[in-house]
Amino acid sequence: MDATPYVTIVLPCYNEQDHVIAEVERICEAMDHSGYTYELVAVDDCSTDQTLARLQEAAPRFPNMRIRAFHRNGGSGTVRRIGTQEARGEIVVWTDADMTYPNERIPELVQILEKDPAIDQVVGARTSEEGSHKFLRVPAKWFIRKVAERLAGQKIPDLNSGLRAFRKSVAKPYLRLLPPGFSCVTTITLSFLSNQHDVYYLPIGYSKRAGKSKFSFVSDAYRYILQVLRMVMYFNPLKVLMPPALWLIGVGLAKGIYDNVRTPFYLASNTTLIFISGLLIGSLALLADLIVRSRSE
Repeated sequence: MDATPYVTIVLPCYNEQDHVIAEVERICEAMDHSGYTYELVAVDDCSTDQTLARLQEAAPRFPNMRIRAFHRNGGSGTVRRIGTQEARGEIVVWTDADMTYPNERIPELVQILEKDPAIDQVVGARTSEEGSHKFLRVPAKWFIRKVAERLAGQKIPDLNSGLRAFRKSVAKPYLRLLPPGFSCVTTITLSFLSNQHDVYYLPIGYSKRAGKSKFSFVSDAYRYILQVLRMVMYFNPLKVLMPPALWLIGVGLAKGIYDNVRTPFYLASNTTLIFISGLLIGSLALLADLIVRSRSE
């Protein structure tokens, strides 16, 4: 742990007492055989079970593991943000401790970044859905992903995978944008894509989680789509605001022509309202774009 590691793995842990050590063993075994120098930052997010105690008890077996304990629950986004800010490695890996992701493939993700300097992030794109509320999650995630693809202007095989590796130097300016909850993975994906950083998608399997899911379908799905819109507004507001502005202006003009055909030199009040609304939204879009272009980041 004295030498600077090449890879930092950030592992959020919240009420994972029954399987957290098995996950740590799997990650460390894969990294030990990879030849990469690494540190595993296991962050206990104020668990109410014995997760922290299990990690502390097992710590002597894993010399490359560093334990960070929060005194209040901050959410997975907060864990990943602080873990990344404190990472000593050049490459940062995010994953989960619930046995869903094939963490033995972490060296594969790191290798892709190592071999191709043009790639800034590697995302484990899941080929199946094994989460809770599956019959609701699949169509909801498909819809949100399509919205994100439309707004980002790129194909996104997996928008919110929890397994990914990226260059810390590239991600550093975007860490302050991370929300505290699950949508942090969506945020880091869109931050890279919106700024023309190359993202590589590696197909991976996805297993049924161990323990109880912390995902709430209604609130987390709402936050996901809100975060997609927020991120695109932050980097490219014209994509969000200009289409409805042009549509309203077009409808207002068409309605104005129709009004004048029926009654010469007459405009209905709703025609004027539609047209002015389009102009206002369009002006707001241009002003927001000017602010984005003038930012110093």
